[in-house]
Amino acid sequence: MTADDGAGGGRELLDGIEAARARVLDGGRPEAVAHQHDQGKYTTRERIAEICDDGSFLEYGSLVEPLRDTGFNKDLVAPADGVIIGSGLIDDRPVSIMAHDYTVLGGSTGRHGSYKANRAILQAGDHGIPLVALLEGGGHRIQDGQDSRHFASGSPVFQHFARNSGWVPMAMAMLGQGFAGPTNYASLADFVVMVRGGSTMGMAGPALVKAGLGEEIDKEDLGGATMQTNRFGISDLAVDDEDRALEAVRRFLSYLPANAQQPLPIQPTDDPAGRAEEELLEIIPADPRKAYDVRRIIELVSDRGSVFEKKPSYARNMVTSFARLNGRPVGFVANQARHLAGMLDVKACEKAAHFIALCDAFGLPLVMLIDVPGFAIGSEAEKAGLGRRSGRLMFEMGQATVPRVSIVLRKGYGGGYYAMGGGQAFDNDATFAWPTAEICAMSVEGSVDVAYRRDYETAEDPAARRQELIDIFKSQLGARRAAEAFGIDEVIDPRQTRQFLINTFDRCPPRRPDKHPPRIRPISPI
Repeated sequence: MTADDGAGGGRELLDGIEAARARVLDGGRPEAVAHQHDQGKYTTRERIAEICDDGSFLEYGSLVEPLRDTGFNKDLVAPADGVIIGSGLIDDRPVSIMAHDYTVLGGSTGRHGSYKANRAILQAGDHGIPLVALLEGGGHRIQDGQDSRHFASGSPVFQHFARNSGWVPMAMAMLGQGFAGPTNYASLADFVVMVRGGSTMGMAGPALVKAGLGEEIDKEDLGGATMQTNRFGISDLAVDDEDRALEAVRRFLSYLPANAQQPLPIQPTDDPAGRAEEELLEIIPADPRKAYDVRRIIELVSDRGSVFEKKPSYARNMVTSFARLNGRPVGFVANQARHLAGMLDVKACEKAAHFIALCDAFGLPLVMLIDVPGFAIGSEAEKAGLGRRSGRLMFEMGQATVPRVSIVLRKGYGGGYYAMGGGQAFDNDATFAWPTAEICAMSVEGSVDVAYRRDYETAEDPAARRQELIDIFKSQLGARRAAEAFGIDEVIDPRQTRQFLINTFDRCPPRRPDKHPPRIRPISPI
């Protein structure tokens, strides 16, 4: 064979490979592309192109074909076996991408597609880069799964997710049907976004629910974006379309390093560190029964335009937001007086606990803004398991090693004050209070009724004596008294909050010394 013959043969082989590849790409599947567009959706490869920097995506496994070894699937057609993986750049930083292709057998994951997905998840961990999952599919493919030869060994996919947890950020966009497997993936992710009217999640879809339980329910009521985001909290954010969903993933990643050993992605800013906002001086109402929006405080204190709230519509008595202070990413955890007076219930505790763990894993300093009347009480709180589930918040506060500052804005009452990191409950780097702060073990009225009922009921004027006792105790709750006994570090001018936070974090090491004993691991209460 001559050199020319060899070159020509290689060219023919390459032409054949490229022709096979062309048949599985969007250009070779016009009907599938049109169907997806008719539903108002991007194709999977279009989604990847949208979220990645221009031309940066490198696909692996485009030529993979489905398993064909039984009568049921011997003629199965599944381009790339319904899973597209590869690496790309987002804002010039590498990411590993795993995406389901709904145009291929409803986005179901076959045996070979599972291998591909596992490779993308493993490479994120091995390379120390974020994992981005674009999900739309029905979980494990029935044609492959109903055979013990293929299903008995299981898949290490959840082991891989657990391995990556706290090492690399994992962000997922649920862009269509996501019952079964995709929901399990989302439960282990750091960030999940859904599209209203288009995305679903749940342990099983309506057809399987009807077959197994006889229950008839449509997919929106079972696990639509509104339900999963507002009521159940599995999703962090619901948006109106795919463009906003993909942008939300990009923005989430912008606050985090590529992995837990990398420095924070600090962005340049022209927002002065010493900027003072007069609005902060009057934002807390004089009447303690009146509410205000703590999100406004976070906006005024943070770099302009830098706030990105996680779970804004779930457990609204708690606010968890990413933001930047002089370019540095930080996490704000704040009681929201506008909802349940900022009280800590099960949902608020779990929302805050997960966010604290996320910030601690990736090195974001924490700002705790305290205005808490305490934990929820009563039969409903007990039925919800608050006694144990509140422990998750305190557990994560005790584990965190990132710099931490607490600021008492108004109420710092009882166990809620401890759980939110008031005083030195969890070894803060700085503990501040605004002049409007009130700090005590429980509500004044409640304490008087419990401990001094006999005193005022036997008085000549019980109502007057009760009010006298209330006034005495209320005179002892202020920020100045807390500072006099060094229960807090300083009472600060609210207008200088931004500067105090920036200066404190500038002077703290990235991590506090590990003071934990030489254990193998802690045991979460939940």
